[in-house]
Amino acid sequence: MAEKPRPDASSPHVPVLLPAILRAVAPVQGTWLDGTFGAGGYTRGFLEAGAARVIAVDRDPLAFDMARDWAGAYGERLVMQRGVFSELDNYATDLDGVVLDLGVSSMQLDQAERGFSFMRDGPLDMRMSQEGPSAADIVNEAPEERIADILYQYGEERASRRIAKAIVRARAEAPITTTLRLAEIVESCLPRQKPGQSHPATRSFQALRIAVNDEYGELFRGLMAAERALKPGGKLAVVTFHSVEDRMVKRFLAARADTGGQSNRYAPEVTERQAQFRLLLRKAIAADADEVAQNPRARSAKLRVAQRTDAPAGEVDAKSIGMPVVKESS
Repeated sequence: MAEKPRPDASSPHVPVLLPAILRAVAPVQGTWLDGTFGAGGYTRGFLEAGAARVIAVDRDPLAFDMARDWAGAYGERLVMQRGVFSELDNYATDLDGVVLDLGVSSMQLDQAERGFSFMRDGPLDMRMSQEGPSAADIVNEAPEERIADILYQYGEERASRRIAKAIVRARAEAPITTTLRLAEIVESCLPRQKPGQSHPATRSFQALRIAVNDEYGELFRGLMAAERALKPGGKLAVVTFHSVEDRMVKRFLAARADTGGQSNRYAPEVTERQAQFRLLLRKAIAADADEVAQNPRARSAKLRVAQRTDAPAGEVDAKSIGMPVVKESS
């Protein structure tokens, strides 16, 4: 789940692809669950569009602290639930819709003390929930092989082994505790940044954040939880910001919308099964030029939408939808 490009500090939070989502799932009604509440953009959008109630879920307690000034205006129509969207079916069932906006939010990136970004110096943290092992714990305690695996699998960093070796060498001299020190270590392993290119540490910071927050595991489990929680006819809308997470969502929906029938009459007969979803969009929707100009966060965003059928929920294999896996240290 990639770091979303941030708008100017003076700009308010703008929910990515919200008008496109509302058009794709119209009419908006009944109970929706916003699994990535963040600054509340989607939740407010769905409430204003006609949802009777929105259950807003976020693992970050700061999200709810920031919403106190406006949440009361919606009364009982807004239910705030601290938790993770991989457990959304524990918070509600028989839902009319689920919306997920993946990735790290601008409010987390803008706070240096949260340690998500190398743009400002701060403690090497990256925990969305503000609980559990931090990024500093990984870079200072994990074996070199595991660090390399995280950088490669979660960040698609081709220089992962070189960077991991440099991290282990640097931590032997002194613990790596700040974002800028880690960024400097990574930068020293890679070619000088050219104009227009992303910072050399971008992939490594993304990989560590994904590992700290188990973001791919959350997405995998969250998709299955949404399948269990949605009522027949309920809709699932997912906005991704990275090729890996988009691939996971695409393959999950394709697999769950596939009945398993055999179109070739000469091939062995295959037992047809019921599909759990019906695709409402055959292709992902991307932001248009106007939205990107107004909201740079939308540049890499992709929206996929599907509708739940009445078929029983089931299980999906993580490998089959392309989820990267890092082996635990032995």
